[in-house]
Amino acid sequence: MIYLVFSVNFRMICFLLTILLLFGPIGCLNFGPVSLKSERSKYNMAIQKTNDEQLLLNLVRLKYRDTPFFLEVSNVASQFRMKNKVSAAAQLESMVKDIFNLGASSSFEESPTVSYTPLQGDKFVKNIMSTLPLKTITLLFQSGWSVERVFRVCFQMLGQLENAPGASGPTPKLAPQYKEFLQSVKYLQELDDRDALRIIYQEPNGQPQMLLQVSDDAKTSKPALEFARSINSIPSLKQYILTHFPTPDQVQHFPVIMNRGKELRIVPRSLLGMLFYLSQSIEIPKRDLLKGKVTLTKTAKGEDFDWFEVTGELLTIRSSDEKPLRATVRVFYRDTWFYIDDSDLNSKSTFSLLTQIYSLQSGSIKSTEPILTIGVGSR
Repeated sequence: MIYLVFSVNFRMICFLLTILLLFGPIGCLNFGPVSLKSERSKYNMAIQKTNDEQLLLNLVRLKYRDTPFFLEVSNVASQFRMKNKVSAAAQLESMVKDIFNLGASSSFEESPTVSYTPLQGDKFVKNIMSTLPLKTITLLFQSGWSVERVFRVCFQMLGQLENAPGASGPTPKLAPQYKEFLQSVKYLQELDDRDALRIIYQEPNGQPQMLLQVSDDAKTSKPALEFARSINSIPSLKQYILTHFPTPDQVQHFPVIMNRGKELRIVPRSLLGMLFYLSQSIEIPKRDLLKGKVTLTKTAKGEDFDWFEVTGELLTIRSSDEKPLRATVRVFYRDTWFYIDDSDLNSKSTFSLLTQIYSLQSGSIKSTEPILTIGVGSR
C-alpha cells in the first residue's frame, strides 16, 4: 500500500517539475517588460527630485558665499535576476494519506548601479560664466514662457534701465536700481497678454539680435506707448532691435539703423549671474543674519533693503527649523530647511525656468567619464 502511494505521488512530482521547466522561461520573458514598467518611473522621479534639490542647494550656497558644486547622474544601470525554487518532502509512514509536501516559489533581485559625473573644467566654467545667448532667450519666449519672467531672470540691463546688475554676483552692500526696468517689462507683458508682441531672433552679418515687434493694432495702445516712454524711444514704433552693441562706432561695420530708441543695448546675465540673482530670494534665518553669515544690503539712507521687492513675484525660497511638509523641493543646509512651497505657483514656474536654462547651458559639455560609480545594493 505504501509503495502504491509513493509511485503515484512520484509521478505527480515529475509532472509538476516538467510544468515548471516548460513554463518558467515564459515567465522570464515577461519579467523584463514588467520590471521596466514598474521601475522606470521610480528612477525618473528620483533623478528629477535630486536634480531639483541640488539646484536649490547651490542657490543657498551662493547666498552664504559658499562654493557651488554640480554632480550629475551620468548613468543608471540595473540588473534583475529571477529565482525559482521547488521543494518536496516525504514521510513514509503507514496509514498516512498525504505523505508528500510540495512547494514552489519565485523571487527577483535588483542590483542598481549609479554613475556620477562632476560638472567642472574650463568648458563648464566658461559656459556658466558666459552671458546667455540671445538665441536661447528668444527660444525660451517662443516655447511659452512669459516675456516678463524671461526678461527679469535673463537681463540685467535694457537700454538705460537697470535690473539689479549688482545682484549678478555676491549680494551687494548697496540697494540696486530695478523699479523702472520692472515697470517696463510689465508693459511688454501686457502686450504679450493681448497677443500683440512677437520676438524674433536674427543674425545680420553675424550680429546676434532680438527683434521686438508690436502689432499694428497695438502700437498706439497704452502699454505700447508707456513702454516707448520708459525706454526714451519714439512713440508708436512697431519694432525694437535688442543688441549687445551700444554705440554707433561699435556697429559701424553692421547695417543697423541707429534711430533714437529703436536700437536698445541689452546685457544678458550669465547662468552664474542668474543663480546669484535668484539666490537673493532666500529667506535667511535671523540667527544667521545676526551672526553676519550673509551680506546685509542697505539703502542710501542706511536702512535694511528687502530683496523681496526685487524677486518676490519671481521666486521665494523659505526657511524653517522644522522639516516642511508642503514643499515641492527642499534641502537641509546649515541646520536649516530651505524650501519652495508647493502652493507657490510663481516660484515653481521660475524654478522650472531656471532648470531649463541650466540644462541648456550645461547639457552639451558633460564629461563622458564618471568620477564615481556606486552599486546601490540589491533588493
